[in-house]
Amino acid sequence: MLNVGLTGGLGCGKSFVAAELLRLGCHLIETDRLGHQVLAPGGEAYEDVVREFAPRLLPDGSIDRAALAAQVFDYPDRLHRLNALVHPPVKAREQAWLDAVAAEDPRGIAVVEAAILVETGTYRNYDRLIVVVCNEVVQLQRALARHGATLKGVQARLSRQMPLMEKQKFAHYVIDSSGAPEDTRRQAGEVYAALRREAENQPL
Repeated sequence: MLNVGLTGGLGCGKSFVAAELLRLGCHLIETDRLGHQVLAPGGEAYEDVVREFAPRLLPDGSIDRAALAAQVFDYPDRLHRLNALVHPPVKAREQAWLDAVAAEDPRGIAVVEAAILVETGTYRNYDRLIVVVCNEVVQLQRALARHGATLKGVQARLSRQMPLMEKQKFAHYVIDSSGAPEDTRRQAGEVYAALRREAENQPL
């Protein structure tokens, strides 16, 4: 099986590319969704995070993720501690999924979508890395179009991410989503075809 990391900058369209790779035949898991699961009531990180950060809880007992993010975003020590609680169970769930896919489809392509694979160094865990990029104007427009986004908030998030020109140096494949969706789909199809060839040649 071929393990593929998929990442990109804020607003660059990595989820669009992920959906296209899934449609073409890849297996896909989103680490953000895993993060939701481990922070949900009964999840592996829920009690530790509630005990340590006392975040605002919603009526159903779930953690208000926006409020939690506001608690840690501007405080590196707090963010580091939160990541220390959340990342290990997320990684364990990811590995369990990869093991299951490998058993089910030994010549398959397993794509892990995550925001900060390069920044954390975890890109090294994958056979191939896809980085989705776009030009700065498009990136800012897309990021601002998200619900509740503000210019100040978007600029703050972008300032904490590795510049796209630097990030793409780590990539085996780069997809530029600045243009029309059809062009992004075409590039994703070309990358999928290359990955498919590689996966077929993987030792069992």
